[in-house]
Amino acid sequence: MKQMVLQEKYPVFVLDIDKNETHYKSAQEIIEYFKEKINAHPVATYIGEFDHFTHTKNLPEGEIAPEIKDCKIVMFCFGNKLPNGKISAVRPRSIGVTEFEDKFEIAFLEAPALIANEVMESWVKELKNNL
Repeated sequence: MKQMVLQEKYPVFVLDIDKNETHYKSAQEIIEYFKEKINAHPVATYIGEFDHFTHTKNLPEGEIAPEIKDCKIVMFCFGNKLPNGKISAVRPRSIGVTEFEDKFEIAFLEAPALIANEVMESWVKELKNNL
């Protein structure tokens, strides 16, 4: 898993998983995996999913790189404290799953809480171990 700064301001974690490194066959299967992880977590709450690929494809001016086959996002929240209104600017969390012909790209924005990053990173890394 690598950390990077996207567009010179967004700290993101990204992991590419070749399709031969996991038993998951589609972006939707991986979204279902994340939903199971979220629902099993003692604090996390599942919010929903967003089909970014279909949304963009249906826009009159929508553009999708030709190598992208699908892109879905799972949304959830780890928030167990609400110390002020400003914290809502960095919630909820989401993990994006982009499917290519030969791989999946899994990405999420760095969370303000270290433990949330560690949990999301472990979930993503487990995808490779589920052969």
